[in-house]
Amino acid sequence: MPYENHSVHRQMHDAIAAVDRIILGKSLETRLASCCLIAGGHLLVEDLPGVGKTTLALAMARVYGLDYKRIQFTSDLLPADILGVSIFDASTARFRFEAGPIFSDVLLADEINRASPKTQSALLEAMAEGQVTVEGETRPLPSPYFVIATQNPRDQLGTYPLPESQLDRFLMRVSLGYPPAEAELQLLRDSDHRRMVDDLAPVLDRDAVHAIQAAVAAVHVSEAAARYILALVQHSRSLPGLRHGLSPRAGLAIRRAAQAWALLEGRDGVLPEDIQQVFAPVAGHRLHASADSELEAPTARDILSAVAIP
Repeated sequence: MPYENHSVHRQMHDAIAAVDRIILGKSLETRLASCCLIAGGHLLVEDLPGVGKTTLALAMARVYGLDYKRIQFTSDLLPADILGVSIFDASTARFRFEAGPIFSDVLLADEINRASPKTQSALLEAMAEGQVTVEGETRPLPSPYFVIATQNPRDQLGTYPLPESQLDRFLMRVSLGYPPAEAELQLLRDSDHRRMVDDLAPVLDRDAVHAIQAAVAAVHVSEAAARYILALVQHSRSLPGLRHGLSPRAGLAIRRAAQAWALLEGRDGVLPEDIQQVFAPVAGHRLHASADSELEAPTARDILSAVAIP
C-alpha cells in the first residue's frame, strides 16, 4: 500500500471510530455512510423515528469538519424555503439573495417524504449537479456537498413516496434499525450522550475530505471487476418481477462505491468483495417491483447470489 493511501486509511479509521462512539452498535452502517461521503454521493436513511438518523448526520458533519444545516420536511414546506429567495433592499434599491439552508456542506433533509413531490424535486439539481438555479441564476453549492435524507416507512400517515428520479440521486440507502441490546443498555446508562455529540471534535476538515475523494477516484478498477459489475447489472435486467433492471448510471454508482470501500480497506484496487459489500446499499432502492407481476420481486441479495464472479 503506498504511503498516501496508508495515511488516508488511518485518517478514515479514526473518523469512523469517532462516529461509532456516538452511533452505538451500528459499525457497518456508519462505515457505509462514510463510504458514501468519500465517494461523493448522497445518503438515504430509511427507518423508524428515534433510531439515530438525525444524530448520524450531525456526527458525520462534526467529525469530518463540515458545515451542517437541517431542514425539517413538512407538507407545507415550499421550494423557496430550501433554496432561498431574493429580497428587495430599500437602502440600496436592489434585490439581495438570501441563501436557503441548501447552501451547506452537509444538508440533513429530515423526513424528506413528508413534503410534497414539488418540494422534494427542489433537491434534484443540487444532488445531481452541485448547483441550484434560483430565479434564473445558477448558483454553485459548497464542495464537498453531502445530502443525508431521512425517510419514514412509506406506510406511515402523511408520507409521499419519493419518485424514482429522486431515489436514483442517492448513491446509497441504509437502515439503522434498533441497536443491539448491549449498545442500547450503554445508551440508557449514559446520561450525557447528547453532550458527547455536541462535544465531538473534527477528525478531518474540508481539504482532507477533498483529498480523500480524489484518492477514491484514483482507486484502480480492473477489467475483471468491471465485468463483474456489468454481469450484476445485466442480470437485473432479465429478472421477472422487476419493473426494470439497473441502469448504466446504477453501474457507475456501484463502481464508485466499490472504489471508496476498497480505499477504506486500505487497497489501491477494487476486489470482488468490495463490490459485494456495497451492492445492496447502492442497488436496493433502484429495484422496483412490477405492478402487474404476481412474482415476488428479486432483491439485491438475490442478484448477488445468482451471479458468479468472472
